[in-house]
Amino acid sequence: MARESDRGVGRRQVLRGSAAASAGLALPALASSPAWASAAPAQALSGRPSAQWGVQVGDVTTSSGLVWVRSDRPARMVVETSATESFAKARRWRGPVLGAGSDFTGTTALHGLPPGAQVHYRVLLADPDDPRRTGEPVYGTFRTAPARRQGLRFVWSGDLAGQGWGINPDLGGYRIFEEMRRLDPDFFLCSGDNIYADGPMTQSVTLPDGRTWRNITTEEKSKVAETLAEYRGNFRYNLLDANLRRFNAQVPTIVQWDDHEVLNNWYPGEILTDDRYTEKNVNVLAARSRQAFSEYFPISTMRQDREGRVYRVLRHGPLLDVFVLDCRTYRDANSPGRQPEDTQGILGAEQLAWLKRELSASRAVWKVIACDMPLGLVVPDGATDFEAVSQGDPGAPLGRELQIAELLRHIKHRKITGTVWLTADVHYTSAQHYDPSRAAFKDFAPFWEFVSGPLNAGSFPAVKLDGTFGPEQPFVKAPTRANVSPAEGFQFFGEVDIDGHSGELTVRLRELGGTVLFTKVLQPGRVGQ
Repeated sequence: MARESDRGVGRRQVLRGSAAASAGLALPALASSPAWASAAPAQALSGRPSAQWGVQVGDVTTSSGLVWVRSDRPARMVVETSATESFAKARRWRGPVLGAGSDFTGTTALHGLPPGAQVHYRVLLADPDDPRRTGEPVYGTFRTAPARRQGLRFVWSGDLAGQGWGINPDLGGYRIFEEMRRLDPDFFLCSGDNIYADGPMTQSVTLPDGRTWRNITTEEKSKVAETLAEYRGNFRYNLLDANLRRFNAQVPTIVQWDDHEVLNNWYPGEILTDDRYTEKNVNVLAARSRQAFSEYFPISTMRQDREGRVYRVLRHGPLLDVFVLDCRTYRDANSPGRQPEDTQGILGAEQLAWLKRELSASRAVWKVIACDMPLGLVVPDGATDFEAVSQGDPGAPLGRELQIAELLRHIKHRKITGTVWLTADVHYTSAQHYDPSRAAFKDFAPFWEFVSGPLNAGSFPAVKLDGTFGPEQPFVKAPTRANVSPAEGFQFFGEVDIDGHSGELTVRLRELGGTVLFTKVLQPGRVGQ
């Protein structure tokens, strides 16, 4: 896959652009940041727009990608792309004017890019009234998806800045993003909980061993998010971290959302009893969060679908399609989950029909189903209700399990091979193999589900397995007590490598520090790995 030669391409440009963005923020220098990350800018361009929050690229295909930036004032977004970091023969893309209506964020769609190529880009912000007045460019690079059969590598995880554990300068901030960046993945799949809008930050927390955890704090993180401005501030908070900005400048993202982008365990139509909230209608809060989410991430469907839907499929050449699900927006209410009929389920009828069609049409060797909630792990919501699919009854499918049973039956009967499920949500890492020989529901083909996370949040003990779909758990790593801080470890991400020749898919479950905890190699075209 020529990884070593690719890794150096554009590195100077990426670091230079990230350094400029880092220097533009009046923040404490993170302990593990290199010298350039906290260096003073050479000369501020007074009165000119500044891209202090870095750049990012999302939803990359064989020929396209979406470039994101945020300005500190009204500005015209301009993107230049080139095959080399010298930007000889650069191509220019005129983007939107960024203003207060989008919190000064915006995306520019790039089309007609060469497949399987390294693309260098730089974003310039120009005064809308005087295009000659531009700020310092911010640089980035990414690889387009291949059109031919060649190797791929990506990483996935979820759960960032949860349970009161934010950017800790004493520990070097979000170090896990630097570890993932060094693997030089083709993209990063974030499986939800990109923020914790319901999780206020305090400046310090006393740990069980007497040490003090320190957080960088902001006004928007001082209370639960309710207003659009507060949701925007939650998404903006993570971009204070230099590790994340460097990562974004090099690694494209595929982003999905889960509950904490709005609030814990939410579902449509819910009315809150939480005294922290003055706005009790969750639909109102979800709409505000969805707008901020669409402003702070480059997502292709947000530009095309008037409902701003999150679910979509991203195609990465002949070896891989990624099916990004939304288990939050269309679900029914959390309940004991024992109903014998449930057409709404966790996906909603329309999304389920879409997924079945897209899986049937896919010709990719591997079909990764990016689900923001696990299938066979019992995730409770209070004393009687359940938050995910399973509800602890090991018998025939009930409640939301009925919809998943319908999907699994479709995959088997249509002879759809190469499905692998990736998720996060539970704040530990594990591997589950589902097999009808162990299950109460037997009309499906065996498959694997892998769990990873958190990125930087509290870790929690493992939950129980539900026997309906016959899961077996050959690996799990989780703490024995709740809300273990990132200072004590238990921060995880997963890595997926697909070999361009054999088509083998290798999953590695990793923890912060680089250790590979578990490895599984899957063979292409087989049923019941």
